[in-house]
Amino acid sequence: MYAVVKTGGKQYKVVIGEKLKVEQIAADIDSQIVLNEVLMVANGDAVTIGTPVVAGASIKATVVSHGRGEKVRIFKMRRRKHYQKHAGHRQNYTEIRIDSIDA
Repeated sequence: MYAVVKTGGKQYKVVIGEKLKVEQIAADIDSQIVLNEVLMVANGDAVTIGTPVVAGASIKATVVSHGRGEKVRIFKMRRRKHYQKHAGHRQNYTEIRIDSIDA
């Protein structure tokens, strides 16, 4: 059984027991969260696709940790203009473990 869930503006395929890094969620470590924006649920051969979400479907997950991703380096340059700009960015994330898929 798997599902496609939308959180943080991105879509993820999730399976029970899987650990997943998603955009930062304001929740404490070891707390339960419920993801309600389920776009698709597949149970064997039965596939339910939402319009845009599956009615009554939800995913329960546990927050494992919070962290910051790898640094992305940004370098902008205009040739022959003496313009160079350096920047960097580290995105915050929340690691969750999928506990159950309720369809």
